[in-house]
Amino acid sequence: MLSKGWKLARDTFNNLDEGKKVKILDAAVDEFSRHGFRQASVNRIVERIGIAKGSLFQYFGSKEGLFKVIFSYAVELVRLSLRQVKKETGRADFFERIKQSLLAGIRFIERHPKVYRIYLKMIFQEDFPLRAEFLQQVHLFSAEYLRPVVEAGIERGDLRACVDSDMAVFMLDALMDRFLQAYCVPFLDAGADIYQAPAEELERKVNEFIELLRTGMGALPREIVESAGQKELNLVKDNDADKLSEQEHVRSKLL
Repeated sequence: MLSKGWKLARDTFNNLDEGKKVKILDAAVDEFSRHGFRQASVNRIVERIGIAKGSLFQYFGSKEGLFKVIFSYAVELVRLSLRQVKKETGRADFFERIKQSLLAGIRFIERHPKVYRIYLKMIFQEDFPLRAEFLQQVHLFSAEYLRPVVEAGIERGDLRACVDSDMAVFMLDALMDRFLQAYCVPFLDAGADIYQAPAEELERKVNEFIELLRTGMGALPREIVESAGQKELNLVKDNDADKLSEQEHVRSKLL
């Protein structure tokens, strides 16, 4: 199934058996996650795998070609994770879907820490090839996932009808991305106690995150809206009655 992530590799790589493909990619992911792109060593990768250096270039063309395949492989891992969330939460409300998406992001980091470490290095190091293009792809992919969730939330009445879906998608992408970064990078925690928090505490933080979204974006319950509308109507009636009483008072004095 992850073969979709290997489409940028050459046929010489794609013709290998699955076990050898995984072994090569695992070694490359480990190298890039430890050293970034510029300091990553092809020599260390091939030594770990036990193949000739020339073979790696036959498979990917260059170190940059290898990294492109790694990036594509990582994106496909994320797709599989979010596809499962989408399947399991299709009938849930907006806030539950976002909660489960965020928890899925945490589980992804725990299952694939080296893949996520590469992403962090791409954010904080500027010497990655095609860095801007790759990061743009990450956020476009995130928007592609979040947009239907937001639109369904508006349609269901979970969100106010006036919510700008483009801005909501942008905000959610930024907030969720920062939450996950804070889980892994201590100086991004900013006192929120998210960094490496135990599972129970982390879920409490996710719930707090969702409640902030709910109060900031959520539609008011109908009974509250109706109650507020009735109070406003009563206020108008009271004002009209006061004005009428004042007019009658003035008229009586004139007469």
